[in-house]
Amino acid sequence: LLDEQAAFNPVTPYGESKVLVERDVGPLADERFSPTFLRNATAYGVSPRLRGDLVINNLVGYAHTSGEVLIKSDGTPWRPLVHIRDISLAFLAVLHAPREKVHNQAFNVGRNEENYRVRKLAEMVEQQVPDSRVTYAAGGGPDKRNYRVDCTKILQTLPGFRPSWTVRKGVKELHGAYKTKRLGHEEFLSSRYLRIKHVRELQQQGMLDAQLRWLEQPRGRGCGASESAG
Repeated sequence: LLDEQAAFNPVTPYGESKVLVERDVGPLADERFSPTFLRNATAYGVSPRLRGDLVINNLVGYAHTSGEVLIKSDGTPWRPLVHIRDISLAFLAVLHAPREKVHNQAFNVGRNEENYRVRKLAEMVEQQVPDSRVTYAAGGGPDKRNYRVDCTKILQTLPGFRPSWTVRKGVKELHGAYKTKRLGHEEFLSSRYLRIKHVRELQQQGMLDAQLRWLEQPRGRGCGASESAG
C-alpha cells in the first residue's frame, strides 16, 4: 500500500500532469495561499454527467447492455476505488478543516479496504447483474496502471471525512440507474458516455486542435465543459 510519502511513478500523461501540479503549486503556499492536494482513488458511481470509461461504471455498463462483464486487461492490475459521493465529502471535509491540518498537505482519498484487482471487480459485477458473465477482451495484457493506496492519513487527520460507499453498493446503484434509464449498448458506447470518443468528435468537427485547445467555443458551454466530463 502506497501512502502519501511514496515516490511518484506516473505512467500516463494524465498522471504526469497531477505530479506537475503538486510540484509547481506546493512552493507557492504561504500565509495567504493554502493549497491542499486530494489524490482521489479511481472514481465510480452515478452522476449527472456520467463517465462510462471508468472501470466500475464501464464493467456494469457492459454487463447490463451486453451480458458481458468485459475485462480489457488480463484482470491482474490492482485499483483503489472511491465513490463520487465520498470524493465530494473529502472536499467538504478539507474546506471545513482547521488550516493547520490541511495546509500544503496531500491526502489519498478512499478506503484501504477498497483496493481490488480488476478481476475481483468483474466478479462482483457478475454477481449483481443477472445473466451476465465475465469475459476477457482478445489480446488484453497487464495494465501499467497497477497500484494500491493507503488512505489512513485522511481518516486520522479529518474526523469529518467518513466514507460510506463500497464497490458492491456502487455496482448495485449503477445497475439500478442503467435499468431505470433503459440504457442500450449502442448508446453506452457513444460519445455521450465515453470521453475519448467525445474529444475525437470535437476534433473532427474542427472545434479542438491536436493539443486539445478550443478552436471554436461551443455554444452554451461556459469554459468549454464537455458532456462527458466529470
